[in-house]
Amino acid sequence: MNNRGFTLVEVMVALAVVAVALPALLFSLSQQVDNTAYMRDKSIAHMVASNKLAELRLLARARENLLRGKDSGIEEMAGRDWYWWLDSTETEVEQFYRIELDIRLTEEVQTRPLYHLVAFMSSDLKSVQSAPAVGAGNPAGGASEVDDGL
Repeated sequence: MNNRGFTLVEVMVALAVVAVALPALLFSLSQQVDNTAYMRDKSIAHMVASNKLAELRLLARARENLLRGKDSGIEEMAGRDWYWWLDSTETEVEQFYRIELDIRLTEEVQTRPLYHLVAFMSSDLKSVQSAPAVGAGNPAGGASEVDDGL
C-alpha cells in the first residue's frame, strides 16, 4: 500500500503546536500596538511641553518678568486635550529658576506624568544694547548680539 499523507497523530501534533504558538503571537502583536500608541502619546506630550516652555520664555521676555510659583492648564494638540502643570522654584544660583513641566492625558494629578520636562531660566531679563547695524561699524553682518537671559 502506498502511504501518501499525514497520519491523524501528526495532524493532531501540528494543531497543538499552532494552538500554543498562535496566542503567543497575538499577545506579542497586541503589546506592539499598545507600545506604539504609548510612544505616539509620549512624543506628542514632549511637543506640548516644548511648546509650553517656548511660550513661557516668550511671555517672560515680553513682560520682563519670569513666572514664579505654580500654574496649570489645558492645551490642545493632535485633536486631544493635554493637561499640564508648571512649577517654578528658585535655585541656589542667584537669578536662576528651575522650571518643571508635567504633561498628562488626564486631569488627575495623582497619575504618573506622561512626560516630565525640567528646564532652567534666568530671571534677569534685561536686554543688552544691540550692536550697531552693518555699515555702522559691524563688519560681521546683520546679526546683533542680544543677551536674552534664557
